[in-house]
Amino acid sequence: MKGLAMLEVPNHSKQVLRTVWAALGLLAGLLLFVQTQGPLWQRRRVPAHASATIAKCLANDLPPGPPADFHKRRYSDRFAPGTKPVLIKNARIWTGAHNGTEVVRGGILLDKGMIQEVGRISRGTLAKYKHHLLVYDAEDRFVTPGIVDVHSHIGDASSPELEGASGDDNSPKGPILPWLRSLDGLNTHDDSYALSIAGGVTTSLVLPGSANAIGGQAFAIKLRRTAERSPTSMLLEPPYEVVGGHGPPRWRYMKHACGENPSRVYGQTRMDTVWAFREAYNKARQIKQAQDAYCSRALNGQWEDLGEYPEDLQWEALVATLRGKVKVQTHCYEAVDLDDIVRLSNEFEFPISAFHHASEAYLVPDVLKRAYGHTPAVALFATNSRYKREAYRGSEFAARILAENDLDVVMKSDHPVLNSRYLLYEAQQAFYYGLPENLAIAAVTSTSAKVLGLDHRIGYIKGGWDADLVIWDSHPLALGATPTQVFIDGIPQIESPHIVKKPKNFQHTPKVPNFDKEAADAVQYEGLPPLAPKPASSRVVLFANVSSVFLPRGEEVHHAQLQESGVVVVEEGKITCVGTSASCVLLELAEEPELIDLKGGSLSPGLVTFGSPLGLVHMEGETSTADGWVTDPLESLVPKILGGDVAVVRAADGLEFASRDALLAYRFGVTKAITAPVTAGFISGLGVSFSTGAAHRLEEGAVIQEVTALHVSIRYSGGTPSISTQIAALRRLLLDLPKGDAGRWFEKVAQGRITLVVEAHSADVIATLILLKREIEETNSVNLKMTITGATEAHLLAAEIARANIGIIVNPSRPFPAVWESRRVLPGPPLTRDSAVSLLLKHNVTVGLGIEEKWSARNLAFDIAWAALETGGDITKAQAVALGSTNIEILLGGRVEVEQAAELVARQGGDLFDVDSKVVAVIAPPYRRNKYNPVAFL
Repeated sequence: MKGLAMLEVPNHSKQVLRTVWAALGLLAGLLLFVQTQGPLWQRRRVPAHASATIAKCLANDLPPGPPADFHKRRYSDRFAPGTKPVLIKNARIWTGAHNGTEVVRGGILLDKGMIQEVGRISRGTLAKYKHHLLVYDAEDRFVTPGIVDVHSHIGDASSPELEGASGDDNSPKGPILPWLRSLDGLNTHDDSYALSIAGGVTTSLVLPGSANAIGGQAFAIKLRRTAERSPTSMLLEPPYEVVGGHGPPRWRYMKHACGENPSRVYGQTRMDTVWAFREAYNKARQIKQAQDAYCSRALNGQWEDLGEYPEDLQWEALVATLRGKVKVQTHCYEAVDLDDIVRLSNEFEFPISAFHHASEAYLVPDVLKRAYGHTPAVALFATNSRYKREAYRGSEFAARILAENDLDVVMKSDHPVLNSRYLLYEAQQAFYYGLPENLAIAAVTSTSAKVLGLDHRIGYIKGGWDADLVIWDSHPLALGATPTQVFIDGIPQIESPHIVKKPKNFQHTPKVPNFDKEAADAVQYEGLPPLAPKPASSRVVLFANVSSVFLPRGEEVHHAQLQESGVVVVEEGKITCVGTSASCVLLELAEEPELIDLKGGSLSPGLVTFGSPLGLVHMEGETSTADGWVTDPLESLVPKILGGDVAVVRAADGLEFASRDALLAYRFGVTKAITAPVTAGFISGLGVSFSTGAAHRLEEGAVIQEVTALHVSIRYSGGTPSISTQIAALRRLLLDLPKGDAGRWFEKVAQGRITLVVEAHSADVIATLILLKREIEETNSVNLKMTITGATEAHLLAAEIARANIGIIVNPSRPFPAVWESRRVLPGPPLTRDSAVSLLLKHNVTVGLGIEEKWSARNLAFDIAWAALETGGDITKAQAVALGSTNIEILLGGRVEVEQAAELVARQGGDLFDVDSKVVAVIAPPYRRNKYNPVAFL
C-alpha cells in the first residue's frame, strides 16, 4: 500500500479497498482449496504462485469502477488533514441531477474533502461543527461542480514554453507507444495551474500529444497544489498498476490519434496509420488470448507444464484496453478517420470513450453509433476550426446537432491550444449557437466526468461526491462569468478574490438568437454553407424598432439612445434620418423602402480585426492555401531580385479574399481587417486594410487602404538574433536610412508620416522601445507614431507608455503566459483587481483588442463586451466599441472614416453587448458595395 500512503488515504478508505480485494483473494483461495482436495492420487500438483495467479485471472474480468460502498465513505481519499469544514449558504445550486435541469436554493456543507449535505442544512448538523465552520455567503449566486477538462496537456506542454522543458507531450520514438505515461512528464511548476483554477477548472485529463497513433496513457489530475508537491499527489483515482497497492480496478486512459497528425510526423499515409493500429491491437489480442487460455487451465487446476503467466510490460495497457478497462480518447477529425476507428473498435472489440476534435462528427452521427459497446461522446471546440483540411468543415452548430442526435457532447480546451481558464467560454458559445442550457453546463461538468468514468465523485453537487465547487459571479452561461471562489477537495483556492459587479440580468439564463436555419444549412451543405452577403432589393432601407445607434465621429464613437420605436433610414449607403417613425416618414424617399425590424436592436460601426493572418491564408496547416512567410533579413539572405536586405513586402500583394473565416467575420459584424505580412523574424512589411465581405480584389472597395503602417517585430527567438541586435537594426533603419524600399518607408516613420507597429511582449523590450522612440524624436524633432502589439507585459509600464504617447493593441485580449517574455501577465478578476486592458485605459493609453488566430475574428464583439465587463463600468459602451473599431484604425495607421462614409452593422434584438443580439445586415458606403444596393443582408 505504499503508493496509496503517498496519496494520504485515510485508514478507513484503505480498509474498504482491502476488504474488496480480500474477497477476491478469498474466492481465489476457495478455488485453490477445491483443486487440492480429494484422494491423494487425485490431488493436483499446485505451484507456489497458484493463489496469486488465480486472483489475477479472476481480476481480468472485473469491470473498473468504485466499490459498491463508495458513497458510504466518511473521508475522501484526497482529504488534506487540517482542512476546515465549510458552509456555502444562500446559493443557487446547479446539481447536475435530472439531466442537468435541477437547480436548488440553499446551502452546501463541505467536510473531509467531500460534500456532506446539499440544500437545507439542518440546525442539528450545523451544531455539530460549532465554531469550526468557515461560512461563505454566496449571495444568491450560482454554484456549479468544478469544471472538468477532458482534453488537456497542462503540465506536459507546460507554460511558459521553454526549449528544454516544455515539450513532454509527444514522443518521436514511433507511431505506437501505449507504454508511455503522461504522468512521467508532468511539470508541477506550470504557470497554468493557478490561472485555470481561476477559471473554475478543478480536474483535467492530461493526455499525451497527437503526434503518435497511440501516444500513451493519460492521467486525471486535480489542479490544486498539494503538500507533497509531486505529480503523483495530484492524481485522481490513479490505477494501482501505476501507484502500487491492490483493490478493485480503476479506470485507465489511453490516447489515440488518427489522420493528419501522425501522418505528418512519421511521413505516412492514413493507410499506414490504421495498419499500425491493427498491428498493435493484434499483438495485444494475441497476448490476451494467451492469458485467457492460461487462466482457463489455471482456474480448472490444470497446472501441469502451465509455465509463467503470459504478459508483456510494453503491451499490458493495450491488453487492458481489450478487456474494457481503459477509456480510449481518440483524436480524429474527418468522416474517413471516424469511420476507420469505429471499424477498428469492432474488429478488436474495445469501446471508445470519446472522439476529440471530431469536426465532422455532426455530419456522420450514425457512424459513431456503430462503435463497439456504446456510442462515444464527442469532445469539441466551439468555434476553433478551419486551421487545416481536417478542420475545414467544422461548425459552430456541431454541439447542438450532435445533441439532437442523442450523442453526449463535451467541450474541451486542448490546453494550451486554448487556455483552459476559459473552458466555460466554450460552453457559452455552444449555448449561444443552440446547445440547450442544461447540456451546455453539463458539457464541462457532469458529462465530462462521465467521459472519464469519474461521475461517481466529480461533476455533480451531491452528498458523498468530492468537494469541488465553483461560485460564479453571474449565470455560468453569461459572457465573462467569473469565479468568486473555487473549492478543490473542500479547500478554497483563491485568496482574496476580486469581484466585479455584474448587471442584474447577468444572474439569469441568457437569451440567445435563433440559428435554426443556419444549423440546418450546416448539415445540408456538409459544413460549407453559402456565406456571401446578399444585397437589399431596394436602394432605401428603413430599420424600425432601433434602440440605439453608435456612430464614429472623428476618432471617437458616439452613442445615441433612441426613444421607443426608433427609426433609421438608409439611402444608397448613407444614413438620412435617425429618429422616430413620425419624423422620418416625412422624408421624400427615392423609392419604396425595404423594411427591417431590428426588434430593439442597434446600429454600430463595423468592427476591425488585427493580429491574425486573416486575408493571407485559408488554412494555416495547408501551405498551398497561404501567402507564405516573409524572409527575415537578420537570419537569411533576401533575394537580390527582391531588393536584398532593403526590401519591404506589402501585405496587399498577397491578399486572398472570400476565405470562410473572413466571410464569417463579416457575418458577425467584423467588416474590416488590417493584416501585416506573416513573419517569424524582424521586418514584417506594410500592412493593408481590406473588406472582409469582398469577393475579390478587383471589387470596388475591396482594398480599403493599400498601405496602413510599417510592421516590425522585436521578440525573443532562442538568442539568434539577439534582442539587442534587433533593436540595433531598428535604430539604424530610423537614424541611418538605407537605400531602396526600406529607406523610403523608414524615412516616413522617422518623419512621423506613418505609424511604426512593433510586435513586442516583454516589459523590458517595451521599455527599450520607449527609450528608442525618445531618441528618434529628439534627433529628428518629430513626434514618432508608434504602436506596440501583443504587449502582454505592457501593464507593468502603463504610466510610462502613456507619457511616451504609444498606443497598445493587447493581443490576445485575455493574456496567457505562453512564453517566457509573456510570463508576467495581469490575469484580471478574480486574481487581480484590474485586467491588462482596464489598467492601460486607467492611464489614458489608447488601447485596441487584437486576435492571434483568424478563426476568432468572428468573436471580436464577445471580446469587446468581455473587456468592458472587466472594467467594472469604468468605460462607456461607446468607448468599449472603440476598442475594436476606431482605436484599431488609429493605432495601425488606418484612415478613420467619417460618419457618412462609415460601414455600419445592424443587430437585431440588442446591441453588441447583448449576447442575444444577432447581426442581420451591413450598411456599406456606395463605393464599398454595389452602389444601388449598399445594404447587405446576412
